[in-house]
Amino acid sequence: MAEKEINQQQGEAVNNNAGAKVREKKPAGKLVARSLVDIINGNILTNKYSLKQVPFMMFITGITLLYIANSYYAEKKIRQISKVTNELKELRSEYITSMSKLMFVSKQSEVAKTAEEMGLLIKESTNPPGKIIIK
Repeated sequence: MAEKEINQQQGEAVNNNAGAKVREKKPAGKLVARSLVDIINGNILTNKYSLKQVPFMMFITGITLLYIANSYYAEKKIRQISKVTNELKELRSEYITSMSKLMFVSKQSEVAKTAEEMGLLIKESTNPPGKIIIK
């Protein structure tokens, strides 16, 4: 019998605690409206639950700022790469132009013309080059 009484007392205590924990359910529309009003008024910042979440919110804010900074950094690098690529194209075309001018000026006939204009007495060779054989 003592066991039945203990079980009944425990059961009543459980039922009493369960009854105390039951809350009235508010309509969802009023809850959302109240939450929005709390956010607008700033009451959400004084709520105990909100104060417990401050470190997490600071962490999320920090990560968001890092994400934004990283995207700006990436865009800056992309602009730099584009600028360097355009400069490289310009330098390459300048190199090709310079090399073609150099090849034209270094031809034997052009060197002879330039030497003649400078007043040097250099003549073009009419004999082909030959091998020198030493015995």
